[in-house]
Amino acid sequence: MPTARRLAHEFLDRRGLTTIFGNPGSNELPFLAELPEHFRYVLGLHEGAVVGMADGYAQVTGRPVLVNLHAAAGSGNAMGALTNAVYSRSPLVLTAGQQVRTAIGLEAMLANVDATQLMRPLVAWSGEPSCAEDVPRSLAQAVFEAELHRRPTYLSVPYDDWAAELPASATIDRDVQRGLTPAESQLDDLAASVAAAKNPALVLGGDIDATGLFDRAVALAEHLGLPTWVAPSPHRLPFPNRHRLFRGVLPAGIAPVSAALTGHDLVLVLGAPVFRYHQHVPGAYLPEGTRLIQVTDDFGAAARAPMGEALVADPAPVIEALLRKVPTRAAERGHVEPPAPKTGEEALHPEQVFAALRDTQPGDTRYVVESTSTNSAWWRQMDLRREGSYFFPAAGGLGFGLPAAVGVAMGSPDRPVVGVIGDGSANYGITALWSAAHYRVPVTFVILRNGVYGALRWFGELLGTPDVPGTEIPGLDFTAIAAGYGVEATTVTDEDDLRTQLKTTPDGPRLIQVDTEPTTPE
Repeated sequence: MPTARRLAHEFLDRRGLTTIFGNPGSNELPFLAELPEHFRYVLGLHEGAVVGMADGYAQVTGRPVLVNLHAAAGSGNAMGALTNAVYSRSPLVLTAGQQVRTAIGLEAMLANVDATQLMRPLVAWSGEPSCAEDVPRSLAQAVFEAELHRRPTYLSVPYDDWAAELPASATIDRDVQRGLTPAESQLDDLAASVAAAKNPALVLGGDIDATGLFDRAVALAEHLGLPTWVAPSPHRLPFPNRHRLFRGVLPAGIAPVSAALTGHDLVLVLGAPVFRYHQHVPGAYLPEGTRLIQVTDDFGAAARAPMGEALVADPAPVIEALLRKVPTRAAERGHVEPPAPKTGEEALHPEQVFAALRDTQPGDTRYVVESTSTNSAWWRQMDLRREGSYFFPAAGGLGFGLPAAVGVAMGSPDRPVVGVIGDGSANYGITALWSAAHYRVPVTFVILRNGVYGALRWFGELLGTPDVPGTEIPGLDFTAIAAGYGVEATTVTDEDDLRTQLKTTPDGPRLIQVDTEPTTPE
């Protein structure tokens, strides 16, 4: 009879989950034994980096990915990175080893006590098989739940279950499909509202890019002549940021969002919560006389919104219906050139770095960004016109950038990948450099070194607490650290040198450390 392990491997193979990101411990070894030769196991040196790599890989491929964690301790190490995967809606299937069944109640070493509760409320579903025979079904549920919710799931499996022999009836070979197409009457009502609006506006969220609707969203904005914003706190870019209809990223405060939308009688929000606020700036959620309609396939986002109306549906059929049903309007087309970059006095200004990236990197480059204090400089200088060009930690949890850049590059070898990482952020996911070197991943890491936590200083000013300790981090040398992990690295302080370095094409990972002046997010 087949073992639970064999049935699990066969199920994963049928579903295409043949790349596994992990950092194994003793509890996980029985699952990894006899792994089929065509499976790929990607080793990370810390569970936070493991989840970050898997998050990037899942986002760029659009498919679920298996993550193998070690019991409670390894799961705990992964939770910071997991918050980003939750809000990027990445379908990660987290599996964790559990002690043998007879040792769990004794709380033996490496027992995951009350395992199903450990990752809640972050994950969409959490489970542990009731018996060895339930392992294949439980694994299938973890995969299907991740696909249906587009959110991570968690499965704890006692390691003695994997070798158990099971009857053929335990095999899971089925499909679960997702479809949220609105009724024609709902589409008619929405189209009528948009057509009747005197000054409508469009707000797009990361789900538009994640579901392959980047180009269709551009077509909709141009068809209706809609001034277009990106929803606050974006983890992906759903619209070309230098398009003439682009109005910027909405600020992440209640009152500033309301101010930005003043004058619009209808705001159509596609593929985003309303809204992911950050700094608390209270006020009216919407300007007086403004109606907001949200279209999202995220039930939770629709239910918790504090204002507006919601249609729970896939944005794709909604976009196509609006293109068919609403008459076209005159629209601005073309692109706006970026301004001349600001220059630094004692070091390069971040705008100089981003202008250099814009001018030297191919137009289809994917950027993984985790330099939180330079957001304003980034949007002023970059020219991103392609889908899947921008990835940012969706929950603001540091440690995403370096590992996610590795995962994005592994998942899309046909496009260049650049990680733009602040020196404070880089420390949280630094072990991903080893994985990049070990697997010869062709990714460029640009580390902006300014010696401070710039975003933290900005928040200190915002909160009226500018004199707190712990905002300076001098003395970091990422070229030495990179060399220790096996990554080629260099330091640049001159703009011409930076451009020269960026024009070269790596055949593996490389790190460029750039000294920059501290800035604030504005």
